Amino acid sequence: MDFLRPAGWAEALAAKAEHPTAVPIAGGTDVMVEINFDHRRPDRLLDLNRIGELYTWETDGPEVRLGAAVPYTRIMHELRSELPGLALAAHTVGSPQIRNRGSVGGNLGAASPAGDCHPALLAAGATVEAESVRGTRLIPVEEFYTGVKRNALAPDELIRAIRIQRATGPQQFAKVGTRNAMVIAVCAFAMALHPGERTVRTGIGSAAPTPVRARTAEDFLTAELRDGGYWESGRPLEPSLAAEFGRLAAGACNPIDDVRGSAAYRRHAVGVLARRTLAWVWAEHTTGEENHRCA
Repeated sequence: MDFLRPAGWAEALAAKAEHPTAVPIAGGTDVMVEINFDHRRPDRLLDLNRIGELYTWETDGPEVRLGAAVPYTRIMHELRSELPGLALAAHTVGSPQIRNRGSVGGNLGAASPAGDCHPALLAAGATVEAESVRGTRLIPVEEFYTGVKRNALAPDELIRAIRIQRATGPQQFAKVGTRNAMVIAVCAFAMALHPGERTVRTGIGSAAPTPVRARTAEDFLTAELRDGGYWESGRPLEPSLAAEFGRLAAGACNPIDDVRGSAAYRRHAVGVLARRTLAWVWAEHTTGEENHRCA
């Protein structure tokens, strides 16, 4: 196995162009596990650890431009105000050691349906900045996932950054597992209110071949909040509204039976998480009190 170690971004792109099958590695929290268990044996590894810009972020304007290798720990502690949903998801990733090494770019590259960051990225409204020697592409995150552990990157492309809409309203994340962290999610759900646009976005993980949005549930809730005057009044949501939102969110799933849970359980759990996160974000929106809970 050859080990490529570029000193800068241009050199990394050139190496990826010359060796399209080279596997990028920064934190190594997924790649090294696969290699150690002999699930993957790449011809080359492309080490990105010396490329400092991948570990920085920019917060000017309406979006955060997050370097692909920024570790979860820094998102949790330094970007909680700008990216609260992603910060909550980061809290549930592995152990402190994994959070110190793992990154959103790595999670995207692996494209596992159970990746913890995916629902939060879908709910917040994110775009993947992919680059090659041919130029830069901006890929909406909902178009990035193309199948189980497959993504929309071309063979010569690398993820340089993730552009995420800065939070303008409450965001929440919840997942089901035997523990709150150090566990692969049975299912996960994220939700974000966008009061300026008076819209709602969601993200579901580990309940379909790819991470997905519950678009029908989003459209239903957006219409109900608008037509029912909820944005103006801030009154509590009707239980029937929350129940229908949960039912529609569960309907967006296409899960499987596996060792972590049955398809029926996953659908049920997503409905519960949808109702629960809706209650949390609406309470925060109407009272102004943050509720950083994970389930």
